[in-house]
Amino acid sequence: MTTVIDNFTKNLHDNLEAVEERVKSLRESIQSAPKKTQVEIESQLDEAKAKLDAKKKEFHDYRAKLKAQFEEKESEVKSHVEEWKTSRKVKKLEHRADKAENHAATATLEAIATIEEAEKATLEAIAARLDAEAAAVTTKK
Repeated sequence: MTTVIDNFTKNLHDNLEAVEERVKSLRESIQSAPKKTQVEIESQLDEAKAKLDAKKKEFHDYRAKLKAQFEEKESEVKSHVEEWKTSRKVKKLEHRADKAENHAATATLEAIATIEEAEKATLEAIAARLDAEAAAVTTKK
């Protein structure tokens, strides 16, 4: 493989490992949630909200970039690519490869952002359920 492909696949591998670690962390957080107190859940939720708020613009930028990349990809007609291959238009093919690699990297970062949002939503759901259960216990007394 070429150095460019090696670098791309290494970066993608690193990003996917980050996604995997984030998913494992979310899984552990969800599994341990029933054992936590309301205060611990609220604290964890506040932490997740703060992290998400700090990265909100970055996440928004990823989504906007993905949308633009998708639209650009849609407009890239397959026949053009075939013509570039036949005519050996290396610059155009390299530019297309660069865009495809960039799209893959952005999509991976978007996956990380989505996992962070899932963690926040999960903690909110658990906190809401704890509130409902606490209210039910109070009502029964």
